[in-house]
Amino acid sequence: MTIKQFNGSYLTHEDRLLFRFNTIDDAEFRFWFTRRVTLFILGATAHLLTKHLEKTHSPETAAAITEFQKEALKEQVSKQASQQGEAKGEQGGQVGAEAYQAASNYPIGADPLLVMDVKCELSKDGEADVLSMDFVLPGGANLNLKLGGPTLQAMCLLLDQLRETAAWGAPFMVGNFAVQPSVELNTSPNEITNKPKLH
Repeated sequence: MTIKQFNGSYLTHEDRLLFRFNTIDDAEFRFWFTRRVTLFILGATAHLLTKHLEKTHSPETAAAITEFQKEALKEQVSKQASQQGEAKGEQGGQVGAEAYQAASNYPIGADPLLVMDVKCELSKDGEADVLSMDFVLPGGANLNLKLGGPTLQAMCLLLDQLRETAAWGAPFMVGNFAVQPSVELNTSPNEITNKPKLH
């Protein structure tokens, strides 16, 4: 399963996110993310990526690299949005050129499923290091995503923007683990290094 786009909406009256993604084979997966789950994903991802960098860098350097990558991605998306707004003769407006494309196939159903818990760990996928993320779903079901590079960056950027919109505060760390896991945004991970798409 190769992810094509992410999409998220913050529902004020429910204080949770509708998070969905589509794949290149016309499938779509829909989930409800609570504040706890969202903050955990952001905190755990940042922690694991920083720890991975600490294998080859000092802790201070690893933290600086992580922050630099995050800010560079935000700047890239902001710059693209500005250029698109100028081309359309607008100020502000929609970020990204391509709207989210709903799929016609829903492997786990068309109704969003509540993500009860999330488990994250770094693993190998061939030669590449990826973040393995397990969504624990109602009834004991589980969906595993292996995210790396631009796909992981795109998802985290989207969730971080939605977190800011929701005013949920920053994810924070205690010990070695993160304790805490309508605006619509989209992002296409396959083009994040060239033209990220956030709507």
